[in-house]
This record gives sequence, C-alpha cells and structure tokens, in this order.
Amino acid sequence: MDRLKPRPVYLNLLQIRLPIGGLVSIFHRITGIFLVISLPFVLYLLDLSLDNEVNFLKAKDLLLSIPGKIILVLLGAIFLQHLFSGIRHLFLDIDIGVGKLTARKSAWATLLLTLVFVITGGLMLW
Repeated sequence: MDRLKPRPVYLNLLQIRLPIGGLVSIFHRITGIFLVISLPFVLYLLDLSLDNEVNFLKAKDLLLSIPGKIILVLLGAIFLQHLFSGIRHLFLDIDIGVGKLTARKSAWATLLLTLVFVITGGLMLW
C-alpha cells in the first residue's frame, strides 16, 4: 500500500495565492456584508432628511463634513464593487466569460471600473 502524503497540520491562509477571480468573489461577499451593516445608518439618514427642514439640514451638514464625505466615498466604493462583481457573476452564471483568460480580464475590469467610478465620484464630491 502506498504511503499518502500527510495532510497539512498547519494551513497558513496568508500563503494561499488565489486567482484574481477568487479574490473578486471574496470581495463581493465582503462588500455585501458591509452593505447590509451600513443599511441602518443609511436608513437613519434618510428618515432624518425626510422628517423636517431642520433635520434635513442636519443630515446635509453631516454628509458634507469631512468624515461624512469619507463615509460616502467608502460606501460608494463598496456599492460599486458589489454591483460590478455582481454583474460579472450574473454573466458567469449564464456561461458568458467563463474561459480562463476572459474570466481573469472581467475580474480585473470590475476592480478597474470600481476605481475609476470612485475616483470620479470622489472628485465630484470634494
């Protein structure tokens, strides 16, 4: 009977090199979690802004402050990355772009599109 290689006792997850498609898939899951976590904050601001004119101005001042702008840019980045990688996953689900090279290019495209839109939106916000 052949001796099988022993299973690894210590698996260092930081040494595993995932392909870019795997990383984009993980980013998609993480950004989905952050979107769900941020939902109460966004709903609170919406409720505050719709209450009356004074509260609307409070919400506006909060969002136009430096921390508010940083939060808006981060939420925008999270939303855009989740959107673009979700569209990519929908195409993969209907067998469009499942080839190795095409899948790799589409994964990089989601990250590049997110970066371009976030930079453009961030510049417009400042």
